[in-house]
Amino acid sequence: MKPESLAFSANASRALLDEDLKAALSHVKTGFVGKRLEAISVVPEWQQIREEAAALKNHVLDNLDHYLVAYEASVQRNGGHVHWASDGDELARVVVDICTQAGARTVAKGKTMVGEEADVNGALEAAGIEPIETDLGEYIIQLAKEPPSHIIAPAVHKTKEQVADLFHEHHQQYGLTERLIDRGALVNEARTVLREKFRVADVGITGANFLIAETGQHVLVTNEGNGDLTSNLPRVQIVVVGIEKVVPTLEDASSLLRLLARSATGQHFSNYTSLMSGPKREGDLDGPDAFHVVLVDNKRTEMLAGDLKEMLRCIRCGACMNHCPVYGSVGGHAYGWVYPGPMGSVVTPAIIGVEKAKDLPHACTLNGRCAEVCPMSIPLPKLLRRHRQTTFERGLQSANARYGLGLWAWAASRPKLYRGLTRMSVSLLSRLGRRRGHFRRLPFAGGWTQARDLPAPQGGSTFMSLYAQQRSAEEAGQ
Repeated sequence: MKPESLAFSANASRALLDEDLKAALSHVKTGFVGKRLEAISVVPEWQQIREEAAALKNHVLDNLDHYLVAYEASVQRNGGHVHWASDGDELARVVVDICTQAGARTVAKGKTMVGEEADVNGALEAAGIEPIETDLGEYIIQLAKEPPSHIIAPAVHKTKEQVADLFHEHHQQYGLTERLIDRGALVNEARTVLREKFRVADVGITGANFLIAETGQHVLVTNEGNGDLTSNLPRVQIVVVGIEKVVPTLEDASSLLRLLARSATGQHFSNYTSLMSGPKREGDLDGPDAFHVVLVDNKRTEMLAGDLKEMLRCIRCGACMNHCPVYGSVGGHAYGWVYPGPMGSVVTPAIIGVEKAKDLPHACTLNGRCAEVCPMSIPLPKLLRRHRQTTFERGLQSANARYGLGLWAWAASRPKLYRGLTRMSVSLLSRLGRRRGHFRRLPFAGGWTQARDLPAPQGGSTFMSLYAQQRSAEEAGQ
């Protein structure tokens, strides 16, 4: 899934006019944000856990080759097979080859963002194999023929009414002809349809939240149990996962699990946190006959060797996008690829190329909220600024943007001139806007005034002058 280019500006403009999207996204603020705050408020050592987790991941990244080889050896001891994929295309080929060799006609899939990177569903369909998404959100967007708009809640952009319409359209073939609207009833309807899909699937595909080098196990975190069914019922299991997900021991994984659910959904622990390893053994009641892991690079080693290394600490919790005002206004599809929000604005240019995703690093106010809530302490604003510098150095911005930024930099590097110009501008705007208190239109501010009025400065004071007055008052009061 590698687009020729991402049209964030055009996508965002359309999203801002979508009333259904606004209604759906309103639940992000009242749901994820509030629940996360409540969940971490009862963990007094939260900051200490974050610091220890970041140090752990830094250690792993510094020794990634060692832990990946150790994990491979452990999987093989457990009777599994390990495959290595350099990019998304190779991942898709490996998955299709395994499914073809297994004679698969249907595949049950759990949610996997790495699979989205490679468009595994498209590759399976091209090979005549039917993929069935088993995560409820992924199932909804599969019916809608849309990509996910959030990494933990793929269908967060859909209203209850839209889901009801989709189910009514697609489930009549199963004899479910009544259009239901109650959330619980919709979930039960999806469960009824998917139960048979689990039963007949030849191959199960999931992602993984963590890989344990010591034991060869992988950790799978879900709230629906679909991951467990996808892993245990089909006769062949495939785990597709990025190489950065490996950790040394089970104890290390448990430390990261303390951060994951609280940051993602505001739960102290997810409903299902499963440890799995290898094929079914003698005496096991269930499990696959064959077990495969595909370890995916897809530009991760380039990130490891460059300025974006810290991004590889990400545990894909979604907290950054839940707290992002830009994501909260335009949703995930505006970002144009697999990963939305602040983390997507860092990861997407790194994977598909900054030339194709040049707008994403600028789709940010740099308010810093994403870094504050990131459980792995990833400095997302710093990494976004690094991408911005790259777009400027490569001349990827428009001529007007480059000229304007260059002019601002020239003035800002001369403090006395800059402060004088800002005083003049603020004073002029204050006088011109005194009667109305705002500007409906303003030269060079069309992007702002197109959607909102610009408040007129009050009193003609600049930020720097107010700051100086405050400092003087504080010093005088000492």
